[in-house]
Formats: sequence, structure tokens, C-alpha cells
Amino acid sequence: MSADDSSTGDDASGSLFGDAAHVRAGAYEVLARKYRPRRFEDLIGQEAMVRTLSNAFEMGRIAHGFMLTGVRGVGKTTTARLLARALNFEPKDAPKGKGKKGEAATGPSIHLDPPGVHCDAIMRGQHPDVLELDAASRTGVADMRDLLDSSRYGPVSARFKVYIIDEVHMLSNASFNALLKTLEEPPPHLKFIFATTEIRKVPVTVLSRCQRFDLKRLETPVLAAHLGRVAKNEKAKVSEEALALIARAAEGSVRDGLSLLDQAIVQTPDGEVSGAAVRDMLGLGDRTRLYDVFEKAITSDGKGALAELKDQVAGGADPAVVLKDLMDIAADVSVAQATGDGWTPSGPADWASRTRALAQRLTPAQAARTWQILLSGYGDLQVAPDPATALNMVVLRLVAASGLPSPEEAARMIAEGARPPGKGDSPLEASPIAPGGIASFADIVSALTIAREVALQVDTERFIRFASVSAGHLSYALAPGAPSGLAGRLKIFLDNETGLDWQVTESETDAESLRERERREKAERIAAASQHPLIAATLKAIPGAVILDVTDEPSPIENPPAADNVIQLKTRRSS
Repeated sequence: MSADDSSTGDDASGSLFGDAAHVRAGAYEVLARKYRPRRFEDLIGQEAMVRTLSNAFEMGRIAHGFMLTGVRGVGKTTTARLLARALNFEPKDAPKGKGKKGEAATGPSIHLDPPGVHCDAIMRGQHPDVLELDAASRTGVADMRDLLDSSRYGPVSARFKVYIIDEVHMLSNASFNALLKTLEEPPPHLKFIFATTEIRKVPVTVLSRCQRFDLKRLETPVLAAHLGRVAKNEKAKVSEEALALIARAAEGSVRDGLSLLDQAIVQTPDGEVSGAAVRDMLGLGDRTRLYDVFEKAITSDGKGALAELKDQVAGGADPAVVLKDLMDIAADVSVAQATGDGWTPSGPADWASRTRALAQRLTPAQAARTWQILLSGYGDLQVAPDPATALNMVVLRLVAASGLPSPEEAARMIAEGARPPGKGDSPLEASPIAPGGIASFADIVSALTIAREVALQVDTERFIRFASVSAGHLSYALAPGAPSGLAGRLKIFLDNETGLDWQVTESETDAESLRERERREKAERIAAASQHPLIAATLKAIPGAVILDVTDEPSPIENPPAADNVIQLKTRRSS
């Protein structure tokens, strides 16, 4: 929404910014309420939706059902109220027509300035013809039937009776079924507006009967600019870095951003809200110093990186948030590499310059490898008993990876038949496996054993059917019952162990997993042994006996046989 000087809460020209009851009572109105959009022009970041609605209203092709979806705080409920106002808009000075109940001569309109006859009551949720329901608290079919029974009666004073149902995905299946018939053939005076954060939980039969609008998250630069305009209106001084930090923490939600800005302004009532104040408020690390951590890690300066982390955590930064910020830096680097001059920074100028410098220092494959290491470490941090220690270990992984050749260089070495140079005996610089050192199924199993990745090794041996393995490439099929995400876990392991960006693809193959091969070979040994005359006679002489296994074992020294090995037969009587 717009926050220019003409749309402040102090506007006395009839603007609906601000809550009149709060103003009369002398109560403070939080920014999220004060700057809630009162016109379609006030919506920011939703231009596609506004354009579609504008065309529909001008052409008279207005749907009877609307579905608004998006994450929290992007304006679903506010847009629903604006739609209700637009459907029932009636200028205060418009001449009355001769229609039913003195209906205004004008029709629905999305141009809501100045406010019309019904606007104030609708925005306050007090209009008798606009009913707002929370599906989370009224999920039963009886509630829906009561609602639909009342829908048969026309509006009291407005043009349409409008039902706004928030969190519609919470309705029960029976409620959806009860709603479906009315939604399919609604009376001409009835309009439905639904809002949900879980669009996948809404039956397709309901979706197909509504005009759907996906409200977008706001990009960080757009939200930061909007928060800056609001701060200016509030006569508050907020630094550019502080605005960027708040916008990033809001994750695209305007409401969350305004709430955080409200909280930040009271941190320093007599001065400028600084980036440091916002970091303290949100438990963030110093972004400038996190760039230092990142740079030290990718240049093998483990000691310096750990010292920076220690100061950050000691200063109150949350290890999980610090790691997420490092992931954001890695992502920005990759995006800056891919888009070049078209990259739009999401923070102050110094952040942008340092990101571009990192993008020039790393190759695209190195940047991608950095992201993978941080992403894998973020999962480890969630289950680690000490998050600060886990954060240190993740950064040390970056330090270790920085000593490896780039994936592009490793691929060139492999093609030329050269071995990558050694890095000495330092545990921070040594890699468990040289880049390209995995080129077979046996190599993968051996690497898993050395790394003590027991769970991944067991799953790999049971469910991965290797079609082909070469340096940096794995083609496979999955055996029945394979856990979800197994191939992804194996790829992350291989990437981290070799420093290559492995291409892991699923394909058809007649190959067997290790366990499947072991079971087949065991069955073949038993079948072959059962054909031996002596063993066959033994099985026949002992009713219920079965062969459990056939193994080759060294002979006892005190009773050496003629051959080097002897076949041991294990039997079991069936009960």
C-alpha cells in the first residue's frame, strides 16, 4: 500500500487510513492497522491482481466467487474487504435510481476514493450485508447449512450480500460439499470471497468455481522502500541497513514488516534506528561481519572465521539465524553470478559491493558447492545438542572445501589424467577423498564406511541399484521401499566428499542393489549345495532340515583337509 504524505492517518479529507474509534479514544494505533490499505491503489506488489479486477469491473464480467491465496500478511483479508466495498460501492452524493430499495444508479466500481455509503461499515466489519467468517472456528456442516439458509434472502441495504470466509481450507469435507451447490448456482444477489494460506487443501471442485488470485510476497527491496515511506510519515529516523534487515526478517509479509518497524522505532525513541539496534532486537548477526566470516571461510582462514563467529554468538546472535544469513549471502552470490548487471541487491550499497566481489572470486560451481555445504549444515544444526558448536563445524566444512580445487579444475584434471595436488597434513585442509576419487559402486560404499555414515550406507546398500558410476556422475534406480530423499542425501554426501557437483539421475537398469545381489547369490549357493549327493542325502535323512547358508571358511589347523577351504553346511529343523 502507498504511504505517501497524502495518505496518512492525519488526513481529514475522508481518507479511511486509521481507525476513527482509536483516534477518538486517544489510543495508539499500531502501524499494521494504521497503514492497512483502504483503496486498491494502496496495495503494493499486487499489480497483476488489481489490473485483472479493474478490467473485470469495467467490462461488467464480475465473478460470483473469488479465491485469495498467499502467505500470512500479504493482504488477503484486506483485499477481501476492498472487494466487498467495490461490489457494493455507492457514492455518497450519487442520485438514487428507481430500482429496488432505492439502489444507486451507479454500479460496482474499484475506484473507492472518496469512500462511499457502505465503505466505512464494511472496513470496520459492521455492515449487515457483508459477513466475515473464520472457517477455523466454524468448520462444521451445521454452520455451513445455517449460512447457506440465510443466503437465500436478499441484502438489507447494499447491492450484494457478500460472504467473506477466511482460512477456508479449514472447512470439513461435509461443509465443502454443502457449499458446492450454492457456489455452483448462486442467487444473483450473493457473492463469495474466500481466503486461504493452504490452497492445496481446497477441493478442486471449489477452486474451479472461483476466480483465483495469488497474492505475492513482496520482494525485499520493495518492502524496504515501503517501510521507509512509512517511517518518514511517522517522523521516525530509520537507517537504510535497519530497513533492509526488517524487510528480510518479514519474509515478504507487509504486516510482519510493519509490526517489526513498530517495535524497532521504540528501541531508540530519540535517535536513528540503527542496524545494530535491529540486529539486537531480532537476534541477528552483524551482516558486515558475516561477510567477513564468509570471506575468511572461503580463503581457508579457519581461525579468523571461528573468532568472528565467537564474537557474534557471544553478542547474542542466534546460531540458526547466523547460518541462515550465511546461506542468504551464498544465494546472493550465485544469483549475482547468473544475472550479472541485472542483479538487484536487497540491502545497502556495501552489501551489494561485497556480494559482487565474492561473485567474482568464486566460480559458479564453487558458489553452488558453498550453498550445498551450508544447506546440509542447517539440517545438522536443527538436531545438534549445541547449536553454536554445530555452527562452527559447518563453517569449518567451508574452510576444508576451500582447500580443494574448484569442480571445474577437478574435472579438467580428471580429463587430463592428472592428480590434484596434496594440501599437507592439516585436518582443515585435507579432504577425505581426492576430487574424482569415487568412480565405482565399491568406492561409494568404501567412502560411506570411512565417513561412518551408517544410516546412509545401510539405505544405499539396500535400495540403490547402480546403473553406472563415474567421477561426478551417478545413474541409478531405486529398489521398492526406498525412503524418500535417499538420492538427494547420497548426492550431498558425494558433493561434500569429492568437491564435485555430482549429476545424480534416475534411469532404468537391470542392476541389483548390494543386498539384492547378496540375497540372490545366497539362494544360488544354497540351490547348488542342495544338489550335492551327500547333502541331498542328509536333508532326506533328517526330516524338516533346511539349508540356512553355505559359506567358505578356513579349515581348522589341527585337522587340515586336502583342500584349502571347506564348505560349511548349516541346517535347521523346521518345527
